[in-house]
Amino acid sequence: MRALVAAAIGLAPVLLIVLVLSTVDLPPDGPTSPKPLLTADPGPKK
Repeated sequence: MRALVAAAIGLAPVLLIVLVLSTVDLPPDGPTSPKPLLTADPGPKK
């Protein structure tokens, strides 16, 4: 039982961090595309 409690206490901060990062919407790196379905700029067409 003690091992279960220790595992729950150890995993609680990790779960909290995952939940916070999933709710916070971070902007993508680099320029974004003007097309609505793309999340990153594909660059110049060749």
